[in-house]
Amino acid sequence: MTAPAPLHIGGERLMLDPCGVVAWPAQKLVAVADLHLEKGSALASRGRMVPPYDTKETLERLSRALRRWNPARLVLLGDSFHDAAGCSRLAAPDHAALLTLLAGVEVTWVLGNHDPVPPAGLPGAAVEEIRLAPFTFRHIGRPGAVAELSGHFHPKATAPTRGVGVTRPCFLSDGRKLLLPAFGAYTGGLDVADPAIAALFPRGGRAFLLGTERLYSFPTGPLRGRGAVVAEEPARPQLTAFGDEGRAR
Repeated sequence: MTAPAPLHIGGERLMLDPCGVVAWPAQKLVAVADLHLEKGSALASRGRMVPPYDTKETLERLSRALRRWNPARLVLLGDSFHDAAGCSRLAAPDHAALLTLLAGVEVTWVLGNHDPVPPAGLPGAAVEEIRLAPFTFRHIGRPGAVAELSGHFHPKATAPTRGVGVTRPCFLSDGRKLLLPAFGAYTGGLDVADPAIAALFPRGGRAFLLGTERLYSFPTGPLRGRGAVVAEEPARPQLTAFGDEGRAR
């Protein structure tokens, strides 16, 4: 059974799902970042032959997440398609699956750098950003912003385990904002200590690594640059695994 982790920001309770979406139960809302649908077909058009199943896999995973949370509203935090023409390249079965997934849900497409125009022929409203108090939902986070949910950077972190570390996509939060992992099947990751992410979290925060059924959490130290991902206190940071019903164990 999947075990989400609770996170409180701006006086509201969010639930971080190990699959990579975040739920706001009080508003029956789910947010997800960086689907990058049709990345495979974009790569193929440039001569890089990859299996053309990324969109199907991504939509199947998102469908399972929506069935689990049953939201009234879905906010897609940008780069939902890998490029502006991605929607037009959807195979008929994937297009039908996407329409089924979006049916009965209020959809907001936050525009990203990869998809700066609204997807043609799909339901929902397209915006640069949206504020649903107390939160602001945008694609690229801003230094100093509070109560912000964003994507774009595809954060990943390495768990401070004994021996060989484990690197996974992650959520990252300092209690004031939340950076979501990339959800798409073909998306890579950027280490949380990279300067681009460090600028958003200069004092560090807490990384929530995605696991198969639960999240594994540990504090990060000040993110001053590459390599500064392990908390300075305590000397040996303790991984927290979230078990049934989101309780740390």
